[in-house]
Amino acid sequence: MEIKKLPKNKFPKALLEIPQPPENLWIIGDLPTDENLIYLCVVGSRKFTSYGREACEKIIAGLKGYPIVIVSGFAIGIDTIAHKKAMQVGLKTIVFPGSGLSAPAMYPKTNLRLMKEIIESGGCLISEFEPDFKATQWSFPMRNRLMAGISKAVLIIEAEERSGTLITARLTTEYNRDLLVVPGSIFSSNSKGTNRLLKAGAIPITSSEDVLEALGFEQERDEEKQLRLFEDLSPEEKRIVDLLREPIPRDDLIRAMKLPIPTANAMLSVMEIKGLIKEELGEIRLNA
Repeated sequence: MEIKKLPKNKFPKALLEIPQPPENLWIIGDLPTDENLIYLCVVGSRKFTSYGREACEKIIAGLKGYPIVIVSGFAIGIDTIAHKKAMQVGLKTIVFPGSGLSAPAMYPKTNLRLMKEIIESGGCLISEFEPDFKATQWSFPMRNRLMAGISKAVLIIEAEERSGTLITARLTTEYNRDLLVVPGSIFSSNSKGTNRLLKAGAIPITSSEDVLEALGFEQERDEEKQLRLFEDLSPEEKRIVDLLREPIPRDDLIRAMKLPIPTANAMLSVMEIKGLIKEELGEIRLNA
């Protein structure tokens, strides 16, 4: 994969406006050219919990179809989850590693395959460090300012009390970007940092709709949202929708599905969580 040095006139404009703009930028892949795209930085704990993973994936999935680019730092944990989920739902993603971009220098090594997937999906990796520069303790806080600087808002999902993620949070407010934070359990050490940010005035985020509102998008009406849900059905879900032209008792529907009972029940549960179907008075019907 070719590493190119960006000419100054090709630098993202937002990075030229921060207090310490980068002197040099190297890139693998191509920067998005659409000026209407909105950049959202998503960061969080390396030692994420299942709650953190689920929150990250659900929120990013809800941004599907919007002109949003997901920015993150390539670290193991929430950063990696954010990059992967963005690609799964068709959003571009941009990586700011804490190292140079050459394969021997890239950190973490476990993400080399992910790097290739990001490039193939139309994303890119950007670094102000020389290509062969290996990550150090101070290079991560340095790259954090670029992640915050390029973004309209920063979303933080899980951070301990002394987390490096809090450096990104501080830079976000210094650069006059919006700081968005997912609340966490008062019993979890992974939420001590995020809950403290909320006490200090960060915007609480409990859904993708909260993120879209913070980024200035008009919200879809319920009918439009429902139509979009039904556009994206798996073949198995389409078959169930066809069977539900009229409300059907659960047992009759499961027999008609001709699947093992545990599999059928699991599929119906997932469709109910998605808001595609609902069960009322012992019958399953389309939620439309």
